[in-house]
Amino acid sequence: MARVSEGTGPDGVVRVLLADDDALVRAGLRMILGGHPDLEVVGEARDGVEAVELAGALAADVVLMDIRMPRQDGLAATEVLLRSGSPPAVLVLTTFDTDDSVLTALRIGASGFLLKDTPPDRIVDAVRRVATGEPMLSPSVTAQLIAAVAGGQQPDRAAAARSRLAGLTEREREVALAVGAGRTNAEIGAALYMSVATVKAHVSRVMAKLGVENRVQVAIQVHDAGLG
Repeated sequence: MARVSEGTGPDGVVRVLLADDDALVRAGLRMILGGHPDLEVVGEARDGVEAVELAGALAADVVLMDIRMPRQDGLAATEVLLRSGSPPAVLVLTTFDTDDSVLTALRIGASGFLLKDTPPDRIVDAVRRVATGEPMLSPSVTAQLIAAVAGGQQPDRAAAARSRLAGLTEREREVALAVGAGRTNAEIGAALYMSVATVKAHVSRVMAKLGVENRVQVAIQVHDAGLG
């Protein structure tokens, strides 16, 4: 199963693709990200079809993906991208954080989401974080996800999630629950008395055992199981 690659290009610069049908939104994002030497906007896509084509051609590390676009929407484009051999991290752009499409995008494998009115410094931080494998989910957002999952939870999905989590070791389970709470690697390490490198190793094993693509999907599995 393909996984979102962690890290950046050989020069340490995060290559970012902007995918939004609104030229003003793209211009604003380009301006925000362009002032940072470790971030490079390598291209702009006006719809999902262009996003898929350009992400591969330009070797993007991170795609900022609008949900509602012509020809192919951001959800379909994200699904195609994350099935590729070396998928980028995808940050979904949305107007409302309670949009059902956000939860769908996270289940597909998006690394997180940004509201379009997010302050510039937080957008920059989000891009840097997802490029290194960290999810863009604050505790408050995780709480919203829990509510959304609980509201539409199906018994078979909950049972399947509990069955997968039962295959984890006790330590892996602790790490999975911490990921489900929206904690970063550093926070998990401090709470469980492990180095960040050890936390990363545990997270990788948890993802492999659960059959998921990234940390966001680990969190969703935890919430599906009723343990979040």
